[in-house]
Amino acid sequence: MDQNELRQWENRCIQEEPPPCTAACPLHVDARAFVGQVNQGHWADALKILHRTLPLPGILGRICDAPCRLACNRKEVGEAIRIGDLERACVQRTDGRRRVMPLPKKDIAVAVVGSGLSSLTVAWDLARKGYVVTIIEPTENIGAALIKRHQPLLSAEIISVEADLLAHLGVGFVTLTEIGTADACRRCLNSHAAVYVGLDAVSGMPWEIGSREDPNRNRFAGATGRDGLFAAGDHPSAVWQAAQGRWSATSMDRWLQKVSMTAGREKEGPFETRLFTRLQGISHLPALSMADEADGFSDAEATEEAARCLQCQCLECVKVCAFLEHFGSYPKKYAREIYNNESLVLGERKANRMINSCSLCGLCEAVCPHDFAMQDLCLASRQSMVDRGRMPPSAHDFALQDMAFSQSERFAMARHAPGTTASRHLFFPGCQLCASSPGQVRLAYDHLRNTLSGGVALMLGCCGAPAHWAGRQESFSAELARWKGTWAELGHPRPILACASCLRMFKDHLPEADVVSLWEVLEEIGIRESGIILPKAPLAVHDPCTTRGEPALQNAVRRLLTHLGVEAEELVLGREHTECCGFGGLMQNANPALAREVADRRGRRSDSDYLAYCAMCRDNLAAVGKRAVHLLDLLFPDPGNSDPAGRPRPGWSRRQENRTRLKEELCRDLWGEQPATLAGYRKITLRVSPEVETILESRRILKEDVRKVIAHAESGGPRFRHPDTGQFLAVFRSSHVTFWVAYSPVADGFSVHNAYAHRMEVLGP
Repeated sequence: MDQNELRQWENRCIQEEPPPCTAACPLHVDARAFVGQVNQGHWADALKILHRTLPLPGILGRICDAPCRLACNRKEVGEAIRIGDLERACVQRTDGRRRVMPLPKKDIAVAVVGSGLSSLTVAWDLARKGYVVTIIEPTENIGAALIKRHQPLLSAEIISVEADLLAHLGVGFVTLTEIGTADACRRCLNSHAAVYVGLDAVSGMPWEIGSREDPNRNRFAGATGRDGLFAAGDHPSAVWQAAQGRWSATSMDRWLQKVSMTAGREKEGPFETRLFTRLQGISHLPALSMADEADGFSDAEATEEAARCLQCQCLECVKVCAFLEHFGSYPKKYAREIYNNESLVLGERKANRMINSCSLCGLCEAVCPHDFAMQDLCLASRQSMVDRGRMPPSAHDFALQDMAFSQSERFAMARHAPGTTASRHLFFPGCQLCASSPGQVRLAYDHLRNTLSGGVALMLGCCGAPAHWAGRQESFSAELARWKGTWAELGHPRPILACASCLRMFKDHLPEADVVSLWEVLEEIGIRESGIILPKAPLAVHDPCTTRGEPALQNAVRRLLTHLGVEAEELVLGREHTECCGFGGLMQNANPALAREVADRRGRRSDSDYLAYCAMCRDNLAAVGKRAVHLLDLLFPDPGNSDPAGRPRPGWSRRQENRTRLKEELCRDLWGEQPATLAGYRKITLRVSPEVETILESRRILKEDVRKVIAHAESGGPRFRHPDTGQFLAVFRSSHVTFWVAYSPVADGFSVHNAYAHRMEVLGP
């Protein structure tokens, strides 16, 4: 992705947009952070936040009229936060003095007429930029008009503290100066490069400010009809007076530097923020009353009032996605990380694990107010890295090898129904349902053959989803072409799919196939009497993430449950907002620990047993101890299993064995074909304890891999013998993986003691 694409991606994420209070504040005070510090009782830190944007907080913090309250989200669920009163409490409790580092001095003198709030703000901002500033006050006391307007909140002592700070910046003060005549005005303009007149404290003087530009056209520039003369501050709001002073100071600075006074100032002043904050479920809380309005909030009262703040932010995607939460950030930052990761020429690509851990489920896009599709970004990055040879082969190797197995002669097949040569329908159960519940696959096929007219063909294999998820588009296209070719040989029967992932792949990439879900077909043709003892308690329906955007399919499943007499419980995150089980996008391969966390989190959404209609969803939930049934367990029950919800997840080796056995049994029983005799390493008999089974499963080592290693060693390959135990340690490299197996010969085969794998190649001398 180039810089323009990066900017487009970043702009979709609104997490860094300011909260409504900040956007509505003419000075853009970070009220969210300020109130958060007050809630913690950190008054000094709260004052630091005010110092970032608030000019002269010792004054303005006491008299702020808080227009931000009109935009506060809390008013929708109670009353707006009393931000102005909290500012007052803060400046009353802290020393307003602070060290200020101005820019180097410029040899440019400017005059500020009047000492109202807008004038003091202009002096503050221009002095910090290095200008030589003189405040000209016609009366005896600086800030006299401010004190008069805001008694008793302001006093001469408070004004004096802020005036001392201005003096520290080099601001000069001239009082009792005649500025009410035309000659005085001309002398002031002639002796200064620019002059500002504060209309909040000066009026009725011949400054020719009647020709000031239309404020609606250029509300913040403060320019008048005369070069070098600026005027503003006539707003009744104290905050707006300070803001007009700040905008005028910016205009004066730009005018003096002979640059545009308006460029890049679109968000100067209040603006609409795009930040979204969900308010559902938030308790209604009124504003806190003060025990003494004259003294303001006490410490305890201020803390309690600040605690009502919602600390507005979006994070809608992070709230529901364990993947986004796991890596500790949000999509805008992830987009930058992915861009930097792809741009590396030399060095370690540290974002690989994050990119490959996304389940590509699309929940982030479904909940995002601006449709940020993290799955599209991660998948595009995978594809780009694969195309440029930058994706480590190990990232998705196990899943791709399993896909290759599903497409091999040991599982893949395509047949018209026994005794037929044409088919109107095609049952394609998918590889993982066959790996998990081969018995139910056969029963479902029998039901379809006996119920649907026109013939029902059967195809076993994989849809190619692992290649697509791995970003290997060339491989995925080849798998689609192979599937399409086989489908054409069968005469283009309409595919009936039991797997939601297959359904998604074909709908997105092979629309001409016009696929339909098994569940919609079963609802239409009817189901047989199951004979199973149905659960008395409700089953919580878990929708596969690949059914997002498929309401007809989801509804068909629920109607089937109703027909069976099963009460369905809807999960909080279901249907369009359903969560992934941790299998999608090859998360299990790239980040097994995160995949387990995702499954466990999904399983904790309800105490009820779950009903899934995806084999991997059911098995992943079962793997974390969540009781779950597959819909086929209810429709075509196994007579030998009275508790399908307690069925354990088949291990990786068993999943391949189930696929092989299913094909052999179907070919033998339906088409009268005898399975081929096992040859080579496949004849090896293994003796594996439950403890070693667990090790093999956790390390993704198949028994097939173990047989290859032993066969290689027994036929002369390298092996080591332990002098004490007599066990052999053998090594064999298959594809990208090197396997090591500790074993001993026994009477009828070999006993396996341990195994491990790595992706280093061991070279000889």
